[in-house]
Amino acid sequence: MLPLFSGIVEAVGRVLEIETAPAGTRLKVAAPFSGLSLGESVCVSGVCLTVVAVATDSFDVEISAETLRRSRFAALERGAAVNLERSLRLGDRLSGHLVFGHVDGVGRLASVTPEGDSRIYRFEVPQSIARYLVEKGSIAVDGVSLTVFHCEKGSFSSSIIPHTANMTTLGDLQPGDGVNLESDMIARYVERLSSPYVK
Repeated sequence: MLPLFSGIVEAVGRVLEIETAPAGTRLKVAAPFSGLSLGESVCVSGVCLTVVAVATDSFDVEISAETLRRSRFAALERGAAVNLERSLRLGDRLSGHLVFGHVDGVGRLASVTPEGDSRIYRFEVPQSIARYLVEKGSIAVDGVSLTVFHCEKGSFSSSIIPHTANMTTLGDLQPGDGVNLESDMIARYVERLSSPYVK
């Protein structure tokens, strides 16, 4: 069974070490988790990764070459903050939406506009991802479950409340910063299953 996440960030960790090799990259991430096990899945800024080593206050994961191509992790630097979520267990509340940690591609924060206590973030996205966006639908941005509105060609907006800004890395984003994006898996399945009948 594939691990699942809900897009509700549990903690913000920090990249302690980055070890690069031709076959991929290994990260050591500081995290306030207890009871992590080898082989466990953790969503790291939207990417489902397998724990390959555990220490008292950190864990190691390995990133494949394919994940580096699909995500913004190729540009990840030591000291970077990352959103963390452990996989769901049977019976857990699904407070966000079904997130697989299979990043579709990289988007970019285009603008931030204050609106009351919240901020409206507008993200630019590749067309391969934009096709799956619908108003009031869901998207995972760096592993955070957000509601889409104001869909436009090549972009969408979401409202970031103070709690989300304070408890995730989204509050530190600046226009021009890259983000990992995962579109709603249900939309992709619907497209795949209906494509033979659509002309």
